[in-house]
Amino acid sequence: MPDPKPFRVAVVGRTGKGGYGHQLDTVWLKHPRAGIVAVVDEDDAGRAVALKRLGVTAGYADVGKMLTAEKPQIVAICDRHADKHRDWLLACAEHGAHTFIEKPLCRTLVEADEMVAACEKHHVQCATAHQTRYSPRVKVVKELIAAGRIGDVLELSGHGKCDRRGGGEDLIVLGTHTFDLMRHLAGDAKWCFARVQTDGRKAVAGDVKPLAEGLGLGVGDQIDAVFGFAGLATGHFHTHKATEPGGSRYWLEIRGTKGVIQIGYGQLPPAYLCDDPTWMTGTGKAKWEPITSAGVGKPEPLTAAGLGNWNRPIVDDLIEAIEKDRRPLGGIHDGRAALEMILAVYESHRFGKPVDLPLKSRTHPLGGW
Repeated sequence: MPDPKPFRVAVVGRTGKGGYGHQLDTVWLKHPRAGIVAVVDEDDAGRAVALKRLGVTAGYADVGKMLTAEKPQIVAICDRHADKHRDWLLACAEHGAHTFIEKPLCRTLVEADEMVAACEKHHVQCATAHQTRYSPRVKVVKELIAAGRIGDVLELSGHGKCDRRGGGEDLIVLGTHTFDLMRHLAGDAKWCFARVQTDGRKAVAGDVKPLAEGLGLGVGDQIDAVFGFAGLATGHFHTHKATEPGGSRYWLEIRGTKGVIQIGYGQLPPAYLCDDPTWMTGTGKAKWEPITSAGVGKPEPLTAAGLGNWNRPIVDDLIEAIEKDRRPLGGIHDGRAALEMILAVYESHRFGKPVDLPLKSRTHPLGGW
């Protein structure tokens, strides 16, 4: 039998406003099941560069005109600025096009709910660019937890990069990866209790401001949040604005009754297991062993170069999800859930008490403060 015709893919970017994200455009090059047919970029010069880079001749300044003329089956919404994500995804869904979208999904739960509803109404799939959950090492970590290797999960502890973006911007730009990984390993969060600080004091309504990259409203230069998951598990997230250079603590630690796992982010993130309930090196039998895609303490058979573009597993899974009529491994519902954890931080701080998830109010917590 001949190979099925490649999916028609359109790429949407915004030169000067988030560009083409983290390689969400180039992942389609030389893909055996997909071919780029058009590029959308409102910037004329940027569009010309993208057309040359991607080897495409059909360029547009408007998403709607492109959808009508080219009728793509998949649209990659690549830009990091989130202010147009909702509008573009709704337009794609109405034209029957599936989507691959850069994180964060959007700015508010009102937008996220509309996006989910549009995908369900028009029966299209959407994959979100949370690359770490697709890592083969994360698959092994998830299997180790499910098999009880570290016992009952008690704590998940994560951080932002705590750089110049520390606080509100770090929460949404990088916290979205942390919360997606927490959910992937521990299930949905049930509640949130958080405190936000600005200049060493409790953040107030007057501190709220628009974030960079069209990310909506934010507040704070130091944030601490606790989330409750099923069973005994709680999750903690911390970010602060760096005052001096230092190494990144951008990783997640999962502590259980029998041991602890540390894992970073990315295609082949560093990952380690300590089979000791004390969680402490130098005591008992505590010994950190590397976790690879082959298992605990085994040589890594894969390389980043061999794996190629780190979005490739997402694209492959999206195509399979379309053909098998199932949700992607990291779909639009997961993107919304990560955003909901982010906004729950502000909701809890605003009212000074724990809040239940899903949030009852879908408007931005900082909008009416």
